[in-house]
Amino acid sequence: MAKKAKGNRIQVILECTEHKTTGMAGISRYITTKNRKNTPDRMEIKKFNPILKKYTLHKEIK
Repeated sequence: MAKKAKGNRIQVILECTEHKTTGMAGISRYITTKNRKNTPDRMEIKKFNPILKKYTLHKEIK
């Protein structure tokens, strides 16, 4: 969930999209911040998934 903060910066959680389809145990998630004024849409970033041992697409979750 997004954390309430002063100004335009909010905290968001990024979750791996490929990990869900593999059926392996565990979850790959990252916490980061974004400027909601500059990036109103959901973020999509390639990050390292330590369980799959490769870079995968991580999308912002609610």
